[in-house]
Amino acid sequence: MSILPNKKYANRILKIASPAIAGMSSQMVVSIVDTAMVGRLQNSEVALAAMGLGVLATWTLSSFFSSLGNGTHIVVARRYGQGKLSEAGIVLNNSLLLSFLVGSLFGVLGFSYAYEAIDFFSSDSAVTVLAADYIKYRSFGLPFFLLAVSYRGFFYGIGHTNMFMFSALITYVFNIVFNYLLIFGNLGFPQMGIAGAGLAASIGMFAGFLFFVAVTFFPEYRRKYRYYDILAIGRKYLEPIIRISLPVSLQNILILFGFLVFVAITGVIGTLEQASTQVVITSLYLSFMPCFGFGIATQTLVGNSLGNNNPNEAYRYGVETAKLGTIFTVAVGALFVTLPELVLAVITNNDTVISVARPLLQLAGIAQIAYGSGIIIANALQAAGDILYVMYLEIVTHWIIFLPVSYILGVTLGFGIVGAWVGLPIYILFYTALAWRKFRSGSWKTITV
Repeated sequence: MSILPNKKYANRILKIASPAIAGMSSQMVVSIVDTAMVGRLQNSEVALAAMGLGVLATWTLSSFFSSLGNGTHIVVARRYGQGKLSEAGIVLNNSLLLSFLVGSLFGVLGFSYAYEAIDFFSSDSAVTVLAADYIKYRSFGLPFFLLAVSYRGFFYGIGHTNMFMFSALITYVFNIVFNYLLIFGNLGFPQMGIAGAGLAASIGMFAGFLFFVAVTFFPEYRRKYRYYDILAIGRKYLEPIIRISLPVSLQNILILFGFLVFVAITGVIGTLEQASTQVVITSLYLSFMPCFGFGIATQTLVGNSLGNNNPNEAYRYGVETAKLGTIFTVAVGALFVTLPELVLAVITNNDTVISVARPLLQLAGIAQIAYGSGIIIANALQAAGDILYVMYLEIVTHWIIFLPVSYILGVTLGFGIVGAWVGLPIYILFYTALAWRKFRSGSWKTITV
């Protein structure tokens, strides 16, 4: 098999991946804009450190439950491949019910206990207060975010990733506009600082949810999938969503909680180092978000192929998507290594932060080349139903390798912030190698979803 992508497979992959990548990239852009705006507030070092904790904390909570979208995506993709279109619609109904209940409950909890949750990870009281404000206002949008996640999973499963792209663009345009209005108090709006960034995110989530609701009433979808005609809420449909979603939920929360711990480790080294870490993590969205878009295409095509009883085709889609993803990460890695100041200047104008972040971004730029391939193959395994292996893989590589190595090198041995970041490439190499080992074994080809 050639190391270059096969044109036939690449065209199909890019048709599904491109809208997903565009949607994920818009999320990357708004994350950069968020950080760039907050990075221009007074006392930006404290604001950036708070933003880092606030974003990771809310992502930890939302990602734990956004796995409902993964479960919906995987089950719908399999049913679509089997030609069971009305069942795919019923899966959406059940997913929406779960999202509404979970989103409402944890939105209230996130608002009520934001300070207590973030205080555990912050060593600076000023950082804690600002991060808690961000989390409180962002919690308003959690129910709408999770409902949109269910719709997104459905459209992923049927291969219409362009609907996610449009929803994401609407979400993030609203987010950026209200960032401008609420962070700085422009055009007569209150000046809320970092709390305004949280509220702007919630407004964007609501707008994206409304878009999906409108689209599902289009006759071409409603007649074909009959989701609003056949409610059929029950265990038969809820069970596979939950069975797939729970391990992914645990995996997601362990990843993001792990990065939250990593940011806390950098805070032990210093507030400047913690702020620099947040800037580098934001820069890495340039690589990670499009790779997640390739992962979405992998889940759809692998799921459809397995539903159509064609495991060899599923394997080929995994391999070909990984090739495309690696080409992309090589290009991004070259940018990070050769022009780090250019990338960092987009996010912050603090020269001190940039000087600390420069070698970190170069190190991460080399490491992330292999990460895209690992993400894509892990998504292929999830689509096949090998959810537990991917979860265990994350637990081992993240919590037994990445975090201990970062703490030992950065804090215990005194190598500082660069030492802490050395844990990242070690983690990525183990993660990617073990994901490929499992995929090549083919043991996932006979799993029932």
